[in-house]
Amino acid sequence: MADKNMAVGKESEKMKGKQKAGGTYEKLKPYLEQAMALQTALMLFEWDNETLAPKKAGPYTAKVQGALSVLYQDLMAGEPVKSLLSQCQEEEGLTEAERAIVREAVEEKERLECIPPDEYRAFQELVSKSTRIWAKAREGQDFEAFAPTLEKIIFYQKKFAGYRAKKGQKLYDVMLDHYEKGFSMEKLDEFFGLLKKELVPLLHRIQDSGVEVETGFLKGGYPPEKQRELAEYLAEYVGFDFEKGVLSESAHPFTTNLHNHDVRMTTHYKERMDSSLFSVIHESGHAIYEMGVADELTQTLVGQGASMGMHESQSRFFENIVGRDEAFWEPIYPKLQELFPEKLRDVSRKDFVRAVNQVQPGLIRTEADELTYSLHVLIRYELEKQLIEDGLDVEKLPGLWADKYEEYLGIRPQNPAEGVLQDIHWAQGSFGYFPSYALGSAFAAQMAAFMKKSMDFGELLRKGEVKVIRETLRGHIHRFGKLRDSRRLLKDMTGEDFNPQYYVEYLKGKYGELYGIGG
Repeated sequence: MADKNMAVGKESEKMKGKQKAGGTYEKLKPYLEQAMALQTALMLFEWDNETLAPKKAGPYTAKVQGALSVLYQDLMAGEPVKSLLSQCQEEEGLTEAERAIVREAVEEKERLECIPPDEYRAFQELVSKSTRIWAKAREGQDFEAFAPTLEKIIFYQKKFAGYRAKKGQKLYDVMLDHYEKGFSMEKLDEFFGLLKKELVPLLHRIQDSGVEVETGFLKGGYPPEKQRELAEYLAEYVGFDFEKGVLSESAHPFTTNLHNHDVRMTTHYKERMDSSLFSVIHESGHAIYEMGVADELTQTLVGQGASMGMHESQSRFFENIVGRDEAFWEPIYPKLQELFPEKLRDVSRKDFVRAVNQVQPGLIRTEADELTYSLHVLIRYELEKQLIEDGLDVEKLPGLWADKYEEYLGIRPQNPAEGVLQDIHWAQGSFGYFPSYALGSAFAAQMAAFMKKSMDFGELLRKGEVKVIRETLRGHIHRFGKLRDSRRLLKDMTGEDFNPQYYVEYLKGKYGELYGIGG
């Protein structure tokens, strides 16, 4: 590993007891620790809300979350922090980590100080309630029950983006920048344009190939308790540490962290067993990233993943590049047959791997095959742009959603639950988040191309040595947290800036071989 990638260790030594000119940073630290404590409490409420909280708790808990959010805003946008941050920006002798923490604190201060406190609290209470409204609407297949709440969320998000926008900056670009710096609509239009140009024809060629893949054995007859046993086994196999994390259940799988020694993820257990299986490997990728952040950085503003796209690169890397490779299953497929003898005893490893790599356009993003996944993201990106930039009427969303699915994937949802209500993100106010999923897949493919040049990737998987691959990612990506942005981390690791062509070539090569159609 290059010397420049040893910075965290060196910086941690500098951080121990070194006196800075004026000691302003030391005066700032107690405020940042208070902010961290408030954020940790809010994360715990969010976790509880999605996993164990009783249904009728929502409106009452929302008040607590709103009050904590206002305290957080008051702290980060208050005069003491503003003054200390201004001084820290001029202070010499700060370590790389301290400079990064100041940078993140300044950005957070700027994000919060422009929002009136009453509006900020109202929005926090709204999104706390909205996820329950969304869940009930999805269960009842009733978009109209959620639409008024969604309209309010969009209203607030556009208003807040307007407060933060620089002169001439588009509102949706402000939202995108919050999740992935350096990827504006202009750059994303180019990225998604490439995917549309290359992947839609590839999908059509596969559909026209006449190749049939047997997947019937994946459905039914997989008891939830056995699926949970498999989930725990796979999570630990790829590197999830159950002494630092927990696995629970939720309607929409997710991962959250309080710090690098308390990382929490969820999955669900469905009729089709590979849904949970790959959900767990995916969420383990997120969790392993958070567990790998350096101890010197955790519980600070840089003690988490670099960006949403970089985070997604790690989950997609483990789920697809590792988890859907036949070599991964060589040492552990007997475990599956042992857990589910009636279903898998007579299914070969090769047939199992073909089944979990089948290309079959579906309606649900989280259950999409690897090839069509980014087309699901493309649809959401295009609709978000229309909602934020073109003032699209929320009531028109279900129809437009269905039209785009028919255009890109050749299928049409029959109800809102399998259409516009399937994702929780908009209920959480996360506009600008969805593109990160496709970017993460592309980041992962670029990392994999680099790693396959420097190690025998397949042989490591065949030997069950996932740790070597995991520790390579930890050394290049995980331990740096948010010290560096995603594009710098990618360039430091691979020697190149972001290049989506690696993603296209990976998919064309893999599925061309699987379906016998060439790249």
